[in-house]
Amino acid sequence: MNDSVLNSLSFKLPLYGFILAFGFLAPLLFPAYTSQISVLWVMIVLALTWDLQGGQMGYNSLGNIFFFGFGMYVSAVVQIGLVYDVGVYTQASGGGIFNFTPAQYYLGLGLGMLAAGVLSAISAVLLGWIVFGLRGPYFAIGTLGIAIAAGELTGAWEWVGAGQGISMPQVPGDPDSAKYFLNLLNFFLVISLFVFLSWLYSTRFGHAINAIRDDEEKAEGMGIHTTRYKTFCWAISAFFLGVVGAIFGNMIGFIEPLEVAFQTINFGIFMVVMVLLGGKGTLWGPIIGAIVFHVIKELTWTYLLGWQWVALGALIVIIVVYFQDGIMGWIKRQRPEWFGIRVEQQDLEAQPGAAE
Repeated sequence: MNDSVLNSLSFKLPLYGFILAFGFLAPLLFPAYTSQISVLWVMIVLALTWDLQGGQMGYNSLGNIFFFGFGMYVSAVVQIGLVYDVGVYTQASGGGIFNFTPAQYYLGLGLGMLAAGVLSAISAVLLGWIVFGLRGPYFAIGTLGIAIAAGELTGAWEWVGAGQGISMPQVPGDPDSAKYFLNLLNFFLVISLFVFLSWLYSTRFGHAINAIRDDEEKAEGMGIHTTRYKTFCWAISAFFLGVVGAIFGNMIGFIEPLEVAFQTINFGIFMVVMVLLGGKGTLWGPIIGAIVFHVIKELTWTYLLGWQWVALGALIVIIVVYFQDGIMGWIKRQRPEWFGIRVEQQDLEAQPGAAE
């Protein structure tokens, strides 16, 4: 085992240990910030899933929020439909009128999360037959249109509450325990997604989607079935987005089509900004970008209320002008040795003319 591998392990093991400790203990040590920590995990999932398609494969989608909202509604329908008639429940606005036992709630949540992920992935496959005929800005605009249309159509669908939304079943137990439980669900989802992507990017699939990003025509000439890879890549993103949407709906406790589920001007933009901030096409870049962005967002939403969107716009301008490669790209230029890139001084001195 060489020194670089040892150095890598000596860095990664304490980092992973800290992340695990933070995920389990931070909500207990700082209970007032449990909701903010839980939203941080949601942000990381949004960033990682967008980068899978936009950074690793080079297809910049503006409509991935569709799967987030779709999964939220699928989970709500499953959770409610296992016990009550969904149409009757939504007409009565749910809430305290209908009660769920702990067994009913947890069974419904588990099945709802599973259904949200699977049906979101299936919807990505079906939509892929349409939108993957588009490229570049046309693809981005096409996916954005899907998300906007989904929000408007859901807002007119009375069976799922239309514009008035749906009151979600309440998590059994006291509010603090409920927040901690949902925080752990989000944390486990982040860990699962990170481990899965770490493996995926090292496989032939990861190399194939990188080839599509670099030059799709050449990738096709090399025998890569680009449409199949693009569709499967989008389906993976959709699966995790559907699951996190299901959890987020239970966190909020209320689902509304435009401001909660299909919020294209909030989470739909945030997921792109976070990846650009951290660095596209990297595993850790979206995570770092999500953390930095979430902290900035919480500070501006707390201390600059009314100016928060101005601050967000300024952040986007700074990213585009000064951090086009993101934080990870900047760090790589400043500390290449951290990434295994070494320039030996004796090699430079041995080059002709180096001493002149």
